[in-house]
Amino acid sequence: MPTIRSILLPVLLLFTLLPLQGQLRLPVLVGDHMVLQRDTELPVWGWATPGQRVRVSFMGRRYNAKAGMDGKWQVQMQPAPAGGPYEMTISGGDEIVLKDILVGDVWLASGQSNMEWPLNNINASAQEMASADLPGIRLFTVKRTIAFDPRQDADADGWKVCSPETAGSFSAVAFLFGRELHQRYQVPIGLIHSSWGGTTAQAWTSPEGLKPIPGLDTESLSTAALADPDFEAYRAAKASWWETEGQVDRGRPASGPGWEDPDLDHSDWAVMRQPGNWYEIKGLKRFGGVVWLRKTVTLTAEQAGKAAILGLGNIIEQDSAFVNGSYVGSGKGYEPKRRYEIPVGTLHEGQNVIAVRQQGRSEFGGLFGAPTDLFLLTGTDRHELAGDWHYRTGPDLSGLPELPGIPDFSETMPQSSSILSFGMLDPLIPYSLKGAIWYQGESNASNMEEAVQYADLFPAMIRDWRRRWGYEFPFLFVQLANFMSDQPEPADYPWARLRESQAAALELPNTGMAVTIDIGNETDIHPRNKQDVAKRLSLAARHIAYGEDLVYSGPGYRSMEVQGRAVRLTFEHTGSGLEIKDKYGYLRGFAIAGADRTFHWARARLEGNQVVVESDAVAQPVAVRYNWGNSPDGNLYNAEGIPAVPFRTDTWEPANNEREN
Repeated sequence: MPTIRSILLPVLLLFTLLPLQGQLRLPVLVGDHMVLQRDTELPVWGWATPGQRVRVSFMGRRYNAKAGMDGKWQVQMQPAPAGGPYEMTISGGDEIVLKDILVGDVWLASGQSNMEWPLNNINASAQEMASADLPGIRLFTVKRTIAFDPRQDADADGWKVCSPETAGSFSAVAFLFGRELHQRYQVPIGLIHSSWGGTTAQAWTSPEGLKPIPGLDTESLSTAALADPDFEAYRAAKASWWETEGQVDRGRPASGPGWEDPDLDHSDWAVMRQPGNWYEIKGLKRFGGVVWLRKTVTLTAEQAGKAAILGLGNIIEQDSAFVNGSYVGSGKGYEPKRRYEIPVGTLHEGQNVIAVRQQGRSEFGGLFGAPTDLFLLTGTDRHELAGDWHYRTGPDLSGLPELPGIPDFSETMPQSSSILSFGMLDPLIPYSLKGAIWYQGESNASNMEEAVQYADLFPAMIRDWRRRWGYEFPFLFVQLANFMSDQPEPADYPWARLRESQAAALELPNTGMAVTIDIGNETDIHPRNKQDVAKRLSLAARHIAYGEDLVYSGPGYRSMEVQGRAVRLTFEHTGSGLEIKDKYGYLRGFAIAGADRTFHWARARLEGNQVVVESDAVAQPVAVRYNWGNSPDGNLYNAEGIPAVPFRTDTWEPANNEREN
């Protein structure tokens, strides 16, 4: 039989978690300068003493609510047309008056670093910031927040009126997108920015949303099982470890030779492929510090006797390079490409050891650029250095504290399932939205398995967001831009598969995709041309969210017909007609294969709104691929200037060696 104590204790504990008695409180999202979504019911909520009656007055109407046992109350206000500014009064024991409220369209902008990238660091940033005096646009930024269960309120500084001062640090894509809509439709625009660089799609998806995804479902449940005290203990242990051990560089001992020593046996070191980002290496994910790289090159006596140059591409932060134990140069910052002169006499016949001490960041570390940027030039003889390098971290990472149940977890770069869904999305629900824009995928493209899995994960995330908000709002996203180099012959790549997985989400209703395969940067994962990204997103919004009849997408593959040695391709979204965007006037980017599944570069020509593809190397074609690479150079557009969507006509799985790329 329950006792009085057993009944009252849970109630008393509950009251200790509620807002202070008699205190009326609003979420930070409901405040001065906010934009409310026009033409739809408007939820407004907050907290008060349990049982407290709350009244909300807005635009001449009054709405009543009563705080529940958890202290939360909510009203559903009537739809309102675009306009403002207005005031809102909320009373319940206390009284809160909110000022300068606008009614217009509210867009949620989320993703990773390319969505997070600020306006003050893009092309023509000074001009863009100077023209940002737009009080009809309001900006709201959610600070980076992790959580192990749904947060009730966002960590943010509230709504800001758009100005040159407030726009500079705001998401460039979100601002430029919002500006396009504001200027076209002449209505207030509210932009809620909630993104975090380097994060995965599963981090933004709830445990319920991840249930259909094998592996991620169980990881999400383990994340949700954590408690804040466990995490705080982990953070303290990790901070202590970094203070005492994290700055140690075993490669530079107090006495004796360091890891530049050519006689050092590095055969037991781990191996990574370069050029590449150590962020993609499991043991180095989120590691920021010193990593040593070593590689051997065999030379003849004639080659060793000549003047030489060592090329190491671009390196983030700083590096020091050694050849056969001798220092040959150092650099700091991403630019310029490293090219170090090697004094005559440094090289010798036989094996020569190249050692690079690099200090990188958690997001980026390694040798960047094209494979051709890594070389040893002895006279006119070129020795390619791209490929496998041995590596070892300066500090010994074996003692680094781990958070139980969360693989590859870090509080500074969270990847774990549902972490950001809890911390940075849940506090925004149920604020009414016009739609969402999304720029993410890079962190899910580190290997083939992840890139292919994204075809299931990404639609699951979209459905999850819509389920939690309770309606099917427009969801617009950016397909990955060109980045990294390609092999000379046609090949398969995780980034190509990830783009395909993104495009597959267009099967969901009310979705649109901005193709950016032509506006990226082969050597920079953060292209500075955010204007065209926003322009193409706004075209999709104009059609999907605002109902305009316009060409909003580039040509998309529809069907193929084999005609002897040639393949004839038809497309949708051709607009005013297909065009070749090239001063030489011929199509590029097409590859063709027969039943052997070996692709060859193909000749391609326009015939009306169709493309005919063929190759002398393929007598009986069965498949075509277009712009299938990291940084392909295809040039098929429609007359409206929108690039064709990369595609493949085959359904072949990646080969085993390609899965490892």
